[in-house]
Amino acid sequence: MATFLHRLGLGAFRHRVAVVAVWLIALLGVGAGAATLSGETVNTFEIPGQESTTALRLIDERFGDTSGGAGAQVVVQAPDGAEVTDPAVAGPLTQLVTELGQLPGVVSATDPLDPRNPTVSPDLRAAYSTVTYGVPAPEITEEQQDALRAALEGARDAGLTVEATGEATVEPFHLGGTAEAVGVVAAFVVLGLTYGSLVAAGMNLLTAVVGVAIGALGITTLTGFTDLQSTTPILAVMLGLAVGIDYALFIFTRFRHELRDGRDVRDAVAVATGTAGSAVLTAGTTVVIALAGLTVAGIPFLTEMGLAAAGTIVVAVLVALTLVPAVLGLVGLRALPGRARRALTHEGGRHVEVADAHGTGRGVYAGWVRTTTTRRWASLVAVVVVLGIVSLPVASLRTTLNQLPADDSTQARAQTILSERFGAGVTGPLVLLVDGEGAPERAAAVAAEAAELPGVALATPPQPNADATAALVTVVPTTGPDTDETADLVQALRDRLAADEADGTAGATESYVTGTTAVSVDVSQTLDRALPVYLVLVVGLAFVLLVLVFRSVLVPVVGVLGFLLTIGTTLGATTAVFQWGWLGFLGLAETTGPLLSLAPIIVVGILFGLAMDYQIFLVSRMHEAHAHGADPLRAITTGFRQAAPVVVAAAAIMFSVFAGFVPEGDATIRPIAFALAVGIFADAIVVRMVFVPAALALLGRRAWWLPRWLGWLPVLDVEGTALERERPARAVAPAR
Repeated sequence: MATFLHRLGLGAFRHRVAVVAVWLIALLGVGAGAATLSGETVNTFEIPGQESTTALRLIDERFGDTSGGAGAQVVVQAPDGAEVTDPAVAGPLTQLVTELGQLPGVVSATDPLDPRNPTVSPDLRAAYSTVTYGVPAPEITEEQQDALRAALEGARDAGLTVEATGEATVEPFHLGGTAEAVGVVAAFVVLGLTYGSLVAAGMNLLTAVVGVAIGALGITTLTGFTDLQSTTPILAVMLGLAVGIDYALFIFTRFRHELRDGRDVRDAVAVATGTAGSAVLTAGTTVVIALAGLTVAGIPFLTEMGLAAAGTIVVAVLVALTLVPAVLGLVGLRALPGRARRALTHEGGRHVEVADAHGTGRGVYAGWVRTTTTRRWASLVAVVVVLGIVSLPVASLRTTLNQLPADDSTQARAQTILSERFGAGVTGPLVLLVDGEGAPERAAAVAAEAAELPGVALATPPQPNADATAALVTVVPTTGPDTDETADLVQALRDRLAADEADGTAGATESYVTGTTAVSVDVSQTLDRALPVYLVLVVGLAFVLLVLVFRSVLVPVVGVLGFLLTIGTTLGATTAVFQWGWLGFLGLAETTGPLLSLAPIIVVGILFGLAMDYQIFLVSRMHEAHAHGADPLRAITTGFRQAAPVVVAAAAIMFSVFAGFVPEGDATIRPIAFALAVGIFADAIVVRMVFVPAALALLGRRAWWLPRWLGWLPVLDVEGTALERERPARAVAPAR
């Protein structure tokens, strides 16, 4: 692999102008595609074959536009001492409902005072109107949302308390905001400090931006051909930007090392691509496998998210292996700080870092690794205890699709009024669909049965479709949509309906339980079952990959154990902050409650890939020193001293990119971004910088042991040892 990539880097250097031109043309091409072919993203989470999803599609077929569009609940509360039925309140309320029904894009707006189907609280203090649009939420324009807000303001002027909630009121999160800018600026600062050269920092950042732009624009183009979740482009940008910068950083750093070691620009580019490029390819492959492995959950929208993000990683790897060498050829010696350039070009010597008599070097990193390897047991115990304590909250982790709105938003105020006046279950009603001949009559019996079940506050009269072949019954639970009691009610309703169909009571009809709450229950249960399977899969892949890379059994064991500590810490900290409300004074979580159902499995997939990145980049330099004859302890200290500064810089960049989305992201992205930022810190700074060197020092020579019966495994040569043997250092010469 190293030999092939060496040739690839050499070719990119020789044809550097053409390579840069090809990537720029590719960027312009996908940009044109995104501008002309893109479509809308979706916010619905459906699993084909699940009862709730099947029912939603049947409702769309049977009831048409009145059921398929996004909805909003406009909540009206009377002033103190008044009731919504009072003429002074009923008049403005009726006027508001009329105005809502005439808003742009609105199909219907129910009248809460309609005696046939009233939606007035038992104390007569509040009422709500259900506003239905003719299109899904992503297709509702900003002008239509502005018109809805203006209608609410008009009713408030009449002295009423008016708030709105529902998917039609949620403003979409757009790319290109403050979050990305914060990450890019932070990355540039870290790169500038790492390189001591603004040219190198700028070129590193530029190549990464080209890669992530191509990936994000490509995903945007795909939205015109397939339905993608609204979070997919955001996750792709967040991950692609982080790994794109880091992959270029590893190759840039090795290139600068080769220049300092006396190679000319041409040779330094080729060797950097063959050595650091091998690690980049291996690490990138790991991330792609982890993201593509999300297909194990069997959930189409999760598979699409994983494959789209994996595609962005593929682009980042290709950029690192082709565009970066080409840019390095153009930058040449300017990738080095001024003092190092002068030493090479004017003094003609090699710029070699100073080492002490023991070969471990001086400085922060040398002292760090010396401490962790000499106090290995204390280091290991400290890491396990600290990360273990942070991991404890994961035992109470709960998930849902129903994300709570920000505390100071109109959505939150509307849900508070609904819960206080109507009961906790009104914010997450269940919908029963009865389909088939005689549906209205059967639906009436279903409503009566549902009303008798424990945990049901209300079952509405049936609402048949135009030809009476289907009917809907709304069931309001006594508990909130995210509680275990409501999930149990969903199962109880399904059991009752299944029993009726089994004994013939249902006749020719079929009944389904659906609605946003039932969908959330189905998706959460499916993902909870898939997470352990996925975790076993990625851990198994990590072990096999690391065995191949390092031709060792115990090094992979150390890497996998470190990854498990990282995952526990990440999910534990995220649960404490976003579910328990810890660190609320920092404003990290706008509200507290169960985590998004997708968050744990997505975080596990992304962190797996990134953790293996750090493991490979750090341990490969140790393995390289060991392969060149260093004893185990010296190999650890030498490799650590060479790789640790780069790993820390890479982690700082990733942390900055992910952390930038915490204050600026929406309710879906914020916990994921926080989890990834915490995971990066825990893995890179604690696990890889303390746990791994301490464990390898404790193992000694056994760390690099491979059973004889595994000797047939291929040699990947990620460190490029063959290149080091074949190509001695050359005198510096100008690029040609």
